[in-house]
Amino acid sequence: MNFNQKWEIIDLTQEIYQGMPLFGIHQPTFIMTNQTHEENMKATGSETLGFYARNILMSEHAGTHSDAVIEYKPGGAPMEDMPLEYFFGDAICVDLRHIRYPDYIEIKDIEEALEKHGLEIKKGDIFIMYTGHYDRTYPDNGYGGLSAKHSGVSYESAKWLAEKGVVNIAVDSPAIDQTPDDLDFSGHLVCGEYDITNTEHLCNLDKVVGKRFVYMGLPLKIRGGTGSPVRAIALLPKNE
Repeated sequence: MNFNQKWEIIDLTQEIYQGMPLFGIHQPTFIMTNQTHEENMKATGSETLGFYARNILMSEHAGTHSDAVIEYKPGGAPMEDMPLEYFFGDAICVDLRHIRYPDYIEIKDIEEALEKHGLEIKKGDIFIMYTGHYDRTYPDNGYGGLSAKHSGVSYESAKWLAEKGVVNIAVDSPAIDQTPDDLDFSGHLVCGEYDITNTEHLCNLDKVVGKRFVYMGLPLKIRGGTGSPVRAIALLPKNE
């Protein structure tokens, strides 16, 4: 039995396209044609085959992405120096859909969700919060932009997760922070204090909520990178 016969692969990644919703402060995405098949054939002189290619102008924090510590902590690690274990390994996803803006996700909310699912946090875990923001609002019903409103971790709950050994706090909204009121950006603040990462703009979390699974969301090896788009997936054993 080969790998794909043993594992179900669930895509947790949002599409990249011009006009895609973002957290309000970031560079909008632009996609431009670099060369058509015909233009390339003319340039190379080939009468057989031409190469179609596009150029993409986008933020390191566009779409499903992870942050490097340097984004929120001066002198912190850039993306190429971040441990790969932060982006690949054991993960759990908990249901926090009942926590809505303007409320914060507090320690008691996480503890109740863990108990509901029969899950526990282990050192090195990737912790994923299913808030339902993507399901309710994507793409143009208040999902992203400056007017977006969604819940996020409080400083106390983010610190509690970090002290439990979580290395990556992830969410299905544009930010792990409560938005737009939390100008301390508590989740990112804690990630800087503990030199860990976070992952934002996930989707399809209804397919993994309440489960422990293998997560993979590897970033590009961008020199000096403040973050990177990732192709986030969940691996679930097919016999479950």
